[in-house]
Amino acid sequence: MERDARQLPMRTRPAHFPPVESGNRSIILFVTVCTFRKRPLLVNRQAHDLLVNVWKAADLWSVGRYVIMPDHIHLFCAPNRIPAGEFGRWMEYWKSRVAAEWNGENVEKLWQRDWWDTQLRQGESFSEKWEYVRENPVRAGLVNTAEDWPFQGEIHHLMWHDVR
Repeated sequence: MERDARQLPMRTRPAHFPPVESGNRSIILFVTVCTFRKRPLLVNRQAHDLLVNVWKAADLWSVGRYVIMPDHIHLFCAPNRIPAGEFGRWMEYWKSRVAAEWNGENVEKLWQRDWWDTQLRQGESFSEKWEYVRENPVRAGLVNTAEDWPFQGEIHHLMWHDVR
């Protein structure tokens, strides 16, 4: 008997699939992380600098381009070694480090427990996602142009390679 799709339970947590390694193709993940209860805590120089410093120190994966919004972060990242280190472990590590150093006090519930991640499959996907992400502050009415948003940047230049 076939089940009606409307009867299927809604997904309450994102599925996290391990990165797929395929020849010499790049492994680049697009990630979204939200603050606990979507609190607008992230758009200040202190939070920005803390995040960048922790991402630089958390060397299992490299953060490329990122945009920090008031209540969430979009970032692109790639493994620093092959085979790729465990992505979930890296996510938990940097989230806990940021929470531990937040404003000089330990904040237990800074982040939502989970995150959304998608492995990019082609170079065009990377460029399209970045253009969409960098326009987020404009769509939110925070600035007139993406270039005006101070809470974005690039730590490591992630290159798309698709050599077969």
